[in-house]
Amino acid sequence: METIAASVIAVFGTLMGSGLTFVFQQRSLLRQQQDARSEQLRQEQLDAVAVCAGALTNYRRGQMDQWFAAHRHREQSDIPELNRESQRLRAIALEAIFRMDLLTGGGSLTAAARHSLKMVDRLYKAGSERELDLLRATSRDAIDAFVSASRPLITVRSLPEGAAPSGRRPSHPPAA
Repeated sequence: METIAASVIAVFGTLMGSGLTFVFQQRSLLRQQQDARSEQLRQEQLDAVAVCAGALTNYRRGQMDQWFAAHRHREQSDIPELNRESQRLRAIALEAIFRMDLLTGGGSLTAAARHSLKMVDRLYKAGSERELDLLRATSRDAIDAFVSASRPLITVRSLPEGAAPSGRRPSHPPAA
């Protein structure tokens, strides 16, 4: 009788151990999947912010090209082409803002991107080269502020102690 009881307890213990192992493996798998989804979203957000900043910078260059063409008496035939190019670059920048807005949930980051777009829009309306220089600095600062506002969103989260992003070694030893 004792051997039967011992056998039943052994079988029961084995089944319980297998069940607990299964539960812990499922939890671990779910955590890994959530981490992978979070990292993928972070990468997509990083890409969207970088594309947006690049599009704003290209639009800024297009606006300045258009201004110089109109105010430095270049061939008048260049102006309509530069106008179309500036409109195309603005559409690309706006599309990048929309994509970033969808991926980041809007908020202050989208507001900073839209503010940058407005500052770049003003470049073509400058009445003098001095005013253009001021607007160039303002638009550059607005784009820089947008990029700075994105840093908390794209910062690598929950790295193990002493680890560094992208496989780099930390620049300072972990605090004791």
